[in-house]
Amino acid sequence: MRRWMTALALAGAVGLGAGGCAAPGGSDGDLTDDWARVGEPKTFSPKADACHAADFSETVYLSSYLPVDCPTSHRLETVHVGAFTAAAANAAAPPARGSADFGKAYAECDGKAREFLGADFRTGRLWLGVATPSPHGWSGGARWFRCDVTELSNVEDDGDTVTRTGSLKGALRTPGPLHLGCYAATLTRTENIDRMPTVDCGKRHNSEFTGVWRAPAGLKYPSAERDWAAFYDGCYQVTARYVEVPQNSIRFRTGIMALPSGAEEWQAGNRGVRCYLWISDGRFTRSLKGAGTAGLPLRTG
Repeated sequence: MRRWMTALALAGAVGLGAGGCAAPGGSDGDLTDDWARVGEPKTFSPKADACHAADFSETVYLSSYLPVDCPTSHRLETVHVGAFTAAAANAAAPPARGSADFGKAYAECDGKAREFLGADFRTGRLWLGVATPSPHGWSGGARWFRCDVTELSNVEDDGDTVTRTGSLKGALRTPGPLHLGCYAATLTRTENIDRMPTVDCGKRHNSEFTGVWRAPAGLKYPSAERDWAAFYDGCYQVTARYVEVPQNSIRFRTGIMALPSGAEEWQAGNRGVRCYLWISDGRFTRSLKGAGTAGLPLRTG
């Protein structure tokens, strides 16, 4: 891929005859004071509120920076462009995933995406990525990071990027098709969740998205069964508030599913965990938001 660089205009020496020549008409003979100053070289920086036909890339090159109008077909939208801190700016390369500086950038993107969308992006079929300048751009003085949001076909079954038209600005401010809702989850032979196809909440379903639990910064990504305990605890709390039932009885009313992002996302700073209530033999035909103890009674079986 072609890298970009800023070109500086260089004035070549002008040779005059030994006998001298008359100055051009209208000139005072001084060839240095009648030329406009050459502007300072400018470092490339992407723009916010721009859309892109290409998929997300962690590294942005000027040669591949081809924004399109958001009403036209696109796959990605930039919701914010921030600047790395002074400490990060002195480094020889952009901050890496897992570093404190990259985590700060992700947190800023997370907050700006919430403002742009109208709610936490995790409450919808959306994904947030943080892109940084190319090595050449960084060495040329670029110190920005770009916050990109893309729509997915789903977030539960490794959904694909959706090609869309229209900006996502305010898309989560009111209920709509992007919001997560109800599901007819199916199990494997070992009774693990197999698939989670979406279902209208007015039709029979056994699962429902209940909100997002923010895991503490020091919590590690789960790699063993015992690591999931904190995630389940957090999602039980979120679900109890969603349904409006007592915290001390929620475990006797429903099962729970906790869906953190992948390990790489976790390393980047994404500590938001999607939470779902789940009853394998559930036959709900309405949303359980605010349903209370009558809508989600104690289970004795």
